[in-house]
Amino acid sequence: MTKAYAIISGKGGVGKTTTSINLGTALNHLGEDVIIVDGNLTTPNVGIHLGAPIVPIALNQVLNNQAKIENAIYEHESGTKVMPASLSLKETEKLDYNRLIEITKKLKKITNHVIIDSPAGLGEEAKAVIKACDEMIIVTNPEISAVTDALKTIKSAEENNKKIRGVIINRYRGNKIEMSLSNIQDMLEIPIIGIIPEDESIKASQVMKNPVIHTHPKSIATRTFLNTSRRVLGEQVKFQHNYKSGIFAKLFGTRIR
Repeated sequence: MTKAYAIISGKGGVGKTTTSINLGTALNHLGEDVIIVDGNLTTPNVGIHLGAPIVPIALNQVLNNQAKIENAIYEHESGTKVMPASLSLKETEKLDYNRLIEITKKLKKITNHVIIDSPAGLGEEAKAVIKACDEMIIVTNPEISAVTDALKTIKSAEENNKKIRGVIINRYRGNKIEMSLSNIQDMLEIPIIGIIPEDESIKASQVMKNPVIHTHPKSIATRTFLNTSRRVLGEQVKFQHNYKSGIFAKLFGTRIR
C-alpha cells in the first residue's frame, strides 16, 4: 500500500532535509519507487542538497494550477524521483497549501512511497503537510529543546488523527551531554526507528550534492539509513553497534549492536 510520510520535527536545523533525501534514496536503493517532495515552500532545500536549486517547473506552479504534477517530477542521478520547490519568493505568494493534499493523493497513484520534507515549526505550511500525509516520521536531535519541540509535533499529530511511524534521532554521538536514548523514548513515547550518527561522510555528501549512500556506501551513516528504511518498511532490524567507542548501550533490555 502506497503511503505518504511527512518528515517533520517542529524545530529547525535537526536534519529533516538530510533525512528526507537519504531515507528516500535508501528506500529506492532497496527497490522501492519513491518521490521526495519539498514541502518546505518558504525555505526549500531539497533541490539545493541535490545540486538542482533551480528547476523549470517546481511544486509551487503545481499548487497554483500553472503546471501538471508529472512536469514537476525530476529523476536524480541516484534514480530517486524528486519534486523540488521554487527558491523564488514571488512564487511563494498566494499559495494554496491545502492543495498539497490533492497533489499527494495523485502522487500516491504513481509511486510506492511519497516522502515529504516539512518546514520547521508548526505553522500553516507544516499543518498542510501533516494533513496531506498518511503517517509522520519525527526527526529530532538528542537535546532537550529538540525533543521538546518533537513532543509538540506529536501532540499536533494526535490532534489531526495522524499515525506516527516512529522517531529518528539524528546527529547522535552518545556522549554524556546528550539526552540518553531511554530518556528520549520515555519523553516521546513512540518507537525509535532510526539512530543516525554524527558522521563526517554526511557533510561530505552534502558538498558533493548527492545522498550519502551513493557517495559513501560503506559509511556508518549509509548503514544506519538503510536499516532505518527497512524499519519503515516494517522489517524487524536490530540496531547496529557501529561505533568503535562502543557508545551505544542497552535500550529497554535489547542490546543495540
